[in-house]
Amino acid sequence: MYCLQWLLPVLLIPKPLNPALWFNHSMFMGFYLLSFLLERKPCTICALVFLAALFLICYSCWGNCFLYHCHDSTLPNSAHDPSIVGN
Repeated sequence: MYCLQWLLPVLLIPKPLNPALWFNHSMFMGFYLLSFLLERKPCTICALVFLAALFLICYSCWGNCFLYHCHDSTLPNSAHDPSIVGN
């Protein structure tokens, strides 16, 4: 279970508010996970626990899934503010 300390914090990294950065964030997270799985080769139990947690977060649409954006979830009101998002 030592390898879970490197995998679980990945689920806590927030998705950016700006929709233009979602693709870059998804690619970074995907490449990080792929490189981690190839380099460290976590045990089967750790990999299954992480994949189950990732599946539950993405399936429930809590808003922190980096694989895709849930269509039912709305952006915070501050995401539409031009002074925050930028010009």
